[in-house]
Amino acid sequence: MSNISVGISDWKVSKAPDVLVTYALGSCVGICLLDKVKNIGGLSHIMLPDSGNILKGGENRMKFADTAIPDMYHKLLTMGAIAKNITAKITGGALMFATSSERFNIGERNVDAVKKTLQLLHIPILAYDTGKNYGRTIFFHLDNGSVEVKSTAFGVVVI
Repeated sequence: MSNISVGISDWKVSKAPDVLVTYALGSCVGICLLDKVKNIGGLSHIMLPDSGNILKGGENRMKFADTAIPDMYHKLLTMGAIAKNITAKITGGALMFATSSERFNIGERNVDAVKKTLQLLHIPILAYDTGKNYGRTIFFHLDNGSVEVKSTAFGVVVI
């Protein structure tokens, strides 16, 4: 078993017994996808909701919910995951700076985009720990599908 680190605007896929880890989810969202039958999973750390008119030839597709999630999903399928077995858990999407404007609540917009993208792919969300106003670090255990969510506000919560 090894810990595989996933950076900001990055995703990684692996098999059990590996643990996928991402640090410092603020307004970003961590998306954990798992085929529990095959113990194949992936973790994406998205930064923005959608690529829209932003995505250009050299832009990092792993930065956006609407491109990172489908790309990671298709990689899982090429590794042997079965589409109907894939489920999701999501974390992050915090409001890190006080604002009264929805436009500047990037965390909420990220969570909405992640949910929309997962729905388009017919991937059910089994659990989530999103919103609020604090950062999170997550450890995604591919052997059992558990996600340890660590924060200074609440310690460790398992979803």
